[in-house]
Amino acid sequence: MRKEIAEAFGTYVLVFFGVGSAVLAGGGIGIADSISITGISLAFGISVVAMAYSIGQVSGAHLNPAVSLGAMVAGRIDAATFVRYSVAQTIGAIIAAFAIFTIAKNSAGGFDIATYGLGQNGWGAGYGGEFNMIAAFIFEVIATMVFIVVILGVTEDKTGSPMMAGLVIGLALTMIHLVGITVTGTSVNPARSIGPALFAGGTALAQLWLFIAAPLIGAAIGGLLHSSKMTSPRTEDVATPTEGA
Repeated sequence: MRKEIAEAFGTYVLVFFGVGSAVLAGGGIGIADSISITGISLAFGISVVAMAYSIGQVSGAHLNPAVSLGAMVAGRIDAATFVRYSVAQTIGAIIAAFAIFTIAKNSAGGFDIATYGLGQNGWGAGYGGEFNMIAAFIFEVIATMVFIVVILGVTEDKTGSPMMAGLVIGLALTMIHLVGITVTGTSVNPARSIGPALFAGGTALAQLWLFIAAPLIGAAIGGLLHSSKMTSPRTEDVATPTEGA
């Protein structure tokens, strides 16, 4: 269970600090605007960087069922590992959401989850930029696909950049959040969506299907693109240090 515990812990950290930055810190961490898009994006990205370099050697630091699916499609892990990782990641996310909820409701001013939410993903009237379901679905598929292509490319054994992988992946997630927060709150991670939705209930639960289906579809596409060498170089195409000098 060592790898599964690492995945649960890593996903807990990602959700606690990423979602927690939106729920507990709010506008106070914003760099450029009142809704803290930049600050929240950095919180998610930095969390991934921290976990990649701390537990990456244990489990690979997927922290996300979509990443695990992409790895499975690309042939990096088997189906059983995908299932075990996904369960562990979801448990970690739920525990993190519960911790955030507990901290928030014990603030001096009180906390009304119906009013403030719990960093849940969503779309439509009253949420973010009020994009519709089609826009939300398209964004989540594309963003997850790009994320998986980046992850698989930078962690490739012979052609990737293992020493820089954690930083590149964290920056990629930050980039995705900078664009996606006003569209869906940015999921690209079913576990991250499930945790807060269970406590927010209502619309968050009703819309949760999209934040499971769309990231998994995007992940499968990303995995196929990588495994087919459409977005990754063949080993024989990679120049050695002396070639091209």
